[in-house]
Amino acid sequence: MKIETGPFRVREGERVSLDKRPTLVRPIYENKQEYRKLLTQHVEYLRKIQRQHYASNSYSLLLIFQAMDAAGKDGAISHVMTGVNPQGCQVFSFKHPSASELQHDFLWRTTVCLPERGRIGIFNRSYYEEVLIVRVHPELLRAEGVPGTTKDGNLWRRRFESIVAFEKHLSRNGTKIVKFFLHLSREEQRRRFLSRIDEPEKNWKFSLADVAERAHWNDYMTAYEECLAATSTDEAPWYVMPADDKLNARLLISQVVLDALAELHPAYPETSPERRRELAAIREQLEQEES
Repeated sequence: MKIETGPFRVREGERVSLDKRPTLVRPIYENKQEYRKLLTQHVEYLRKIQRQHYASNSYSLLLIFQAMDAAGKDGAISHVMTGVNPQGCQVFSFKHPSASELQHDFLWRTTVCLPERGRIGIFNRSYYEEVLIVRVHPELLRAEGVPGTTKDGNLWRRRFESIVAFEKHLSRNGTKIVKFFLHLSREEQRRRFLSRIDEPEKNWKFSLADVAERAHWNDYMTAYEECLAATSTDEAPWYVMPADDKLNARLLISQVVLDALAELHPAYPETSPERRRELAAIREQLEQEES
């Protein structure tokens, strides 16, 4: 079953108003049994096409996930990518930069984690934190020590330009980029935070800092709107995924990932005549050993 994901894509140059984009849509599945069936189909197809992608060793795929706390990034990554061979996939989570990382430009620490050809790289948060949380919390920007930033009103525009140029460079050199913003409502976040308190096995996920960030909700939405509008391009599009329904979000995300890999036309390398002769000789040698 092919799922339509076009309505969730941010077109290049499009103005983004998150209050006009849904956090909840009609579910693709009728019940949990059908959800599991659909996700299993996606995972099986992803397993097959990922093997071809790995064997072709031509392109790399970078998936970027950004969201407010409790939007379901970790769950989406683990459920959608559950069938992928770990040898061909790497997940990196980026938290507060280290002292060493702060001595470099804001793209440096993620650049060294980019996927190799034939592999899938997943960024759970990314360099986009530098135009999101850093924008909402100016004290983080001051800690970076970038000259002139406290007086420069064009900083964010310039960082957007740097990101777009960087992603275009990656695209020209064989890295396909797809970016997901898991769009969660403030009320659904509140319910999920309460669940983390009520369920002991989820207590570890919760901290007072998570609640404190809710006070900056509107600032974050403004930052996300400007970021999505400025950095969604044909080469590296953003998808605003309605995240109030975790199961539905996973199906939508898995469809986008499948479509992205299919666009790379992965295939097993063709066997050359020389290689076929070599294999025939090996076969003959092995069959003689048996006799």
